[in-house]
Amino acid sequence: MASATGIGARVLRTEDKRFLTGTGRYVDDLALARATYAYFLRSPHAHAKIKSIDISAAEKMPGVVAIYTGKDVAESKVGSLICGWVVKDKHGQPHKAPPHPPMAVDTVRYVGDTVAMIVADSPAEARDAAEAIKVDYEVKPAIVDLAHALDNGAPQVHAEAPGNLVYDWEIGSKADVDAAFTKAAHVTKLDIVNNRLIPNAMEPRAAAAEYDKGTGQYTLWSTSQNPHVLRLILSAFVLGIPEHKLRVIAPDVGGGFGSKIFCYADETLVCWAAAKVGRPIKWTAERSESFMTDCHGRDHVTHAELALDKDGKFLALKVETIANMGAYLSTFSTAVPTYLYATLLAGQYTTPAIYANVKAALTHTAPVDAYRGAGRPEATFVIESIVSKAAQELKIDPAELRRKNFIPSTAFPYQTPVALQYDSGNYPPIIDEAMKIADYKGFEARRAEAKSRGKLRGVGFSSYIEACGLAPSQVIGQLGGGVGQWESAQIKFNPTGNVQVITGSHSHGQGHETTFAQVVSDKLGVPIDQIEVVHGDTSTTTFGMGTYGSRSLAVGGSAIVKATDKIIAKGKKIAAHLMEASVNDVVFENGTFKVAGTDKSVPLAQAVFAAYVPHNYPLNELEPGMDENAFYDPANFVYPAGTQICEVEIDPDTGVVEIVNFTAVDDFGNIINPMIVEGQVHGGIVQGVGQALLEKTVYDKETGQLLSGSFMDYTMPRADDVPSFKLGYKVTPCPHNPLGVKGCGEAGAIAAPAAVMNAVHDALAPLGVKHVPMPATPSNVWQTIHGAQRAAAE
Repeated sequence: MASATGIGARVLRTEDKRFLTGTGRYVDDLALARATYAYFLRSPHAHAKIKSIDISAAEKMPGVVAIYTGKDVAESKVGSLICGWVVKDKHGQPHKAPPHPPMAVDTVRYVGDTVAMIVADSPAEARDAAEAIKVDYEVKPAIVDLAHALDNGAPQVHAEAPGNLVYDWEIGSKADVDAAFTKAAHVTKLDIVNNRLIPNAMEPRAAAAEYDKGTGQYTLWSTSQNPHVLRLILSAFVLGIPEHKLRVIAPDVGGGFGSKIFCYADETLVCWAAAKVGRPIKWTAERSESFMTDCHGRDHVTHAELALDKDGKFLALKVETIANMGAYLSTFSTAVPTYLYATLLAGQYTTPAIYANVKAALTHTAPVDAYRGAGRPEATFVIESIVSKAAQELKIDPAELRRKNFIPSTAFPYQTPVALQYDSGNYPPIIDEAMKIADYKGFEARRAEAKSRGKLRGVGFSSYIEACGLAPSQVIGQLGGGVGQWESAQIKFNPTGNVQVITGSHSHGQGHETTFAQVVSDKLGVPIDQIEVVHGDTSTTTFGMGTYGSRSLAVGGSAIVKATDKIIAKGKKIAAHLMEASVNDVVFENGTFKVAGTDKSVPLAQAVFAAYVPHNYPLNELEPGMDENAFYDPANFVYPAGTQICEVEIDPDTGVVEIVNFTAVDDFGNIINPMIVEGQVHGGIVQGVGQALLEKTVYDKETGQLLSGSFMDYTMPRADDVPSFKLGYKVTPCPHNPLGVKGCGEAGAIAAPAAVMNAVHDALAPLGVKHVPMPATPSNVWQTIHGAQRAAAE
């Protein structure tokens, strides 16, 4: 049974007190003496040559401190923004890597590309001055249509990437797949588009920087998910600042979803310019800027084929994908459609042969990088869409076809045909539980009742698996990753017994200050109100890799456990000395050291006090103090899995889709705080529903203008778009981390799009509808229905 505050307890989030009372501290809240404010002039064109920039009138505007153009930045020897993951193509050649200057010098390549930076005494004065800058553009043809980005004659984004091709990459055995297809009794084919998404965190990106001329010290406050990596990139590759002279602080951050992992031009330029003007500089993105310049997500065009034998067993899967990179390569963009996407195409299934070919294309659009799930939602959408389509074509129950092809629990560890080795899992009980909760047996009766009201009812399955907690570092390095994937932790006791837990992970809404404290409370027996979790500041935390890819608990939490083990090991030696006992006879239980078989005991707090006041202490064996560091590099990814079942009702007269039931059963391994897990699952499902039914980034194909550049044109899901979710859990502990945990933060977004769209297709199947493009908006659904009716009439 879980303790009141330990592992497994439903502890209210301790950080919510400041968030709910308006006392959180965000970048925009900073009160910096003599602060100036930056505004970035952005290109209104998707592709144009910059013939000239006239800043003379703007420089004379009230409050203007300085104006910088791309030439100023280039002359200061500021480096290019980097892509930190090298992907080698099918011939072993590294991907094409066009330069990514923080500010455009002679050519702009997407609407929102930075043209000039204005620094002024107020945000309004900076904005007014920007309007006085005259830029003479020579507009050029642009390519924003991914399906045609690699066509001969398409406008070129960069000369360094001929034909707009970044890489042509493959995984799996094409020969084995082709041979399997020749033996197939049935082949299901699928053409789908994974629609582009704009992240839209509650807090827009923001940055503030100051420079101390006396010490040469830079301080950058940023809405970053990984401040240490941001510092590393800026110091080593872009600005050339000695790493020890750059402090990066990520204070409270209002959401990220992946879009705040990366090193952006804005924070780079704010940091660079702070030394130029000799005053602090602040910048907070306007929402329209976020739409244009935050890294977007998804955006794949895919053709897939699934070969099955006469009994419905999967023989082979073949996938061909074109992935959009946007106009420039973002920090981890190349990895998303390759090692985070194609390696997951086995799903939960025993498909013997898999081949994937991914072509990464440049377009005149905002850069595309990781967004909640990062490659795994795209893979799951392919697999679960084609499996449901195969079930429909073969007239097999979709649950039964999945169950027939699941990896059996006795097969773990299971080596997939696409590199990954799943360490543990048990999938049939998950789908069984989901069907029970969803009352799948009663669905046909509900369908008939809906039909009596003129509505179309459908049910859709999505059985996902994801690889998260990226690891191990040696493997990541072999695959082209530019950083390690370990995590660090420090546990520091004060003499009075309270604890600071210093982690290299970073929280931007996940509840780390609560869950990490629960782990320490459980392991050390310290009350949770005596534990403070510290993160987000490179000067106070040991080097860490930040938060993304559902890695914080599996990797960061494991580092914390290793640090608690060191605390306990040292405490045993101190306690043994105090009790005049052998260390081998001392055990630690519920915050107390005891000598086995006796009534002798020493509370942890007493051992800590002795470490700081070592009047009676084994100084010949131990240093004073109780402060331990640990690093943890995982042996493998962790592999959460689950099944979602969505039930929809569609009005054929209007095309409106209503989700009437939604069930999710997940295996996250051991769960630290069920309440926080439920919140993560809920949020992820809502984002997945948003992609399935509402959200789509649209660029004008002729001009490259962003047509969905505000909440008037880009629809975010709201409370009335979803029902109350029904959740369940099955636990298969991860065998290789000390907590037995798997990630939960991305699962909902990974599985939900396929569950929703499969339900939509099931509902519309009686009308002869074969495919509805995502998102299934009322317009798309209505047009698809009437297209099918016209085709039937002809």
